[in-house]
Amino acid sequence: MARSASRVVTYSPNVFVPLTTFCRNRCAYCGFRREEGEATLLSPQEVFSLVLRGKKAGCSEVLFTLGERPEVHPRARRELEGMGYRSISDYLEELCRHILRLGLLPHTNAGILDVEELRRLRRYNASMGLMLECASRLEAHRESPGKDPGVRLEFIERAGELRIPFTTGILVGIGEGREDRRRSLEEIGRLHERYGHIQEVIIQPFSPKPGTPMGSLPPPPEEEVLETVRMAAEILPPEVGIQIPPNLVEDVVPFLREGANDLGGISEVTPDFVNPERPWPGLPSLRRRLEAEGFRLRGRLPLYPRYARDPSFMSEEVRRVVSRLADEEGYLRPPQKD
Repeated sequence: MARSASRVVTYSPNVFVPLTTFCRNRCAYCGFRREEGEATLLSPQEVFSLVLRGKKAGCSEVLFTLGERPEVHPRARRELEGMGYRSISDYLEELCRHILRLGLLPHTNAGILDVEELRRLRRYNASMGLMLECASRLEAHRESPGKDPGVRLEFIERAGELRIPFTTGILVGIGEGREDRRRSLEEIGRLHERYGHIQEVIIQPFSPKPGTPMGSLPPPPEEEVLETVRMAAEILPPEVGIQIPPNLVEDVVPFLREGANDLGGISEVTPDFVNPERPWPGLPSLRRRLEAEGFRLRGRLPLYPRYARDPSFMSEEVRRVVSRLADEEGYLRPPQKD
């Protein structure tokens, strides 16, 4: 079935929580990870300070982004144990449980987890995510055991077996070629055809970070990113969203014309801690720009409308919050005036 052009463009108002910058991987382009002496692990007080600011600002999503398997670092283990947790997944489970009680929806990007960790976190997460990045082995991932393409594809498949609404994506400009990108999209499409759980695929252009091994390389040309969006629209099933991060391109409109239909999380509370040099666009100006081009910007939850209407993709705890936040179409309900 061919993908039809959408005039509705979605985004998720969120608060971004950088839970820890400890990470076992050493990706050549990453500016988020820190060495053990400089890495941080947020305390519950620091997490809920951000979460409550997000709730006050009208956010529906709490986005947890963190380094993979921080427990490989002795200091991270000591800090977790000092708070009463054996692992980062134990800590996340407790945080997400409390966030649901506050009436917000967690979305967790924690890297590679085992099946039991996935099962436990599913109960308290509206959706989860893991960037495939690339289905081919790349030099940029030489020191990153968690970036093995087979491991990542298996993880995405396990999420499908557990019926977890899932976000994945590819990175453009980190040493891969056009055929690598095509293969990556085909692998994602294959998993969705089998399990029906891929709600969106991010087409994310590489943004160089000073001080990293790839910090002196240029970002990919816009045409290369546009071509990748066109490729995604051709390969992916039509119900799978195609996301273009609005802070990583100069103008989203050309990408929407090529088939993108989502802008991902946009926060009026926190920066993009992975790309702090690239601020979010202001929502009023973004809305005006899209409306001038015939697009309609709509808020969504961290799970897409079709999943918000399907109870089989939610735990009872998540379903109770979704029922309060979603309208009859599954989009984010407009804020109620007192």
